[in-house]
Amino acid sequence: MKIGISVTSSHYVEDPREGASNMIERARASRDAGLDTLFVGDHHVTPFPYYQNNVMLARMLAEWGDKPYGALYLLPLWHPVTLAEQIGTLASLGKGQFIMQCGLGDERQGKAMGIDMSKKVGMFVASINSMRGMWRGERVDEPKYWNLSQAKISPVPTDHVDIWVGSLVDKAIERTARMAEGWLAAPSLSPVDSGKVLDRYMEHCAKYDRVPTAKAIRRDIYVGSSSEDAKKVATPYVEKGYRGIPDDGLMIGSASEVAGQIKVLEEQGFTDIIVRNISSNQQECMACIERLAAVKEQLT
Repeated sequence: MKIGISVTSSHYVEDPREGASNMIERARASRDAGLDTLFVGDHHVTPFPYYQNNVMLARMLAEWGDKPYGALYLLPLWHPVTLAEQIGTLASLGKGQFIMQCGLGDERQGKAMGIDMSKKVGMFVASINSMRGMWRGERVDEPKYWNLSQAKISPVPTDHVDIWVGSLVDKAIERTARMAEGWLAAPSLSPVDSGKVLDRYMEHCAKYDRVPTAKAIRRDIYVGSSSEDAKKVATPYVEKGYRGIPDDGLMIGSASEVAGQIKVLEEQGFTDIIVRNISSNQQECMACIERLAAVKEQLT
């Protein structure tokens, strides 16, 4: 079971440089803890501070090392030529493979950016197909959604870009099985439902004769020095209805307790867990990341 991290991009700080520094420190700690993958998220026109993925990831790679890395992209909000170029450049900065996580985005962001989100599924599919062609060095036409004519980019990634799609409803999961290399399960799934939805995803993969490179799930997490310490830190967040995620969708406990919860997911068939810190406190987050090294030891 691989443990990756999605470093939180939202930091409520007076000096924006502090939030950026927090993310860089967490990338370094993740490398030192031996984590397997590094990601950042995607969000736009936010009323709160949110550090944009491509810029931050480029800086974080200086701390990361040679393991896989990537970012989440809400594809209808990105022009595919611009994004293909950005990823081509990011892929040239790191030694590991680039992994593109992607999703659809929401109406609020689309409206603020002047994007017709009623076409988001078509835009999403056309974007993936167009970028794949450009990453192969081809000239790409896409007249229906993006008006691309003989679009070609450089540099192109040296290694194949894996695409993981975050999806929850059955129709979207089927599309993921058909189009993408990997699936990213929602953090809101309970330990029982996660196995059921994974089974459904694998049924769709079999239908399309696809063997996924990753069956991943994201989990919001706090690893404490003890069970009591973990509960003390996490309880204030949980009591406020943390991100609308049910309690059993969170991972809170000592290193051994969290390792036990991850083993349940591994037994269900997941290959990757992508963790995100529950706490917004930098010291607590750094301690949690450092303890993930002990979690990894108990999974081997």
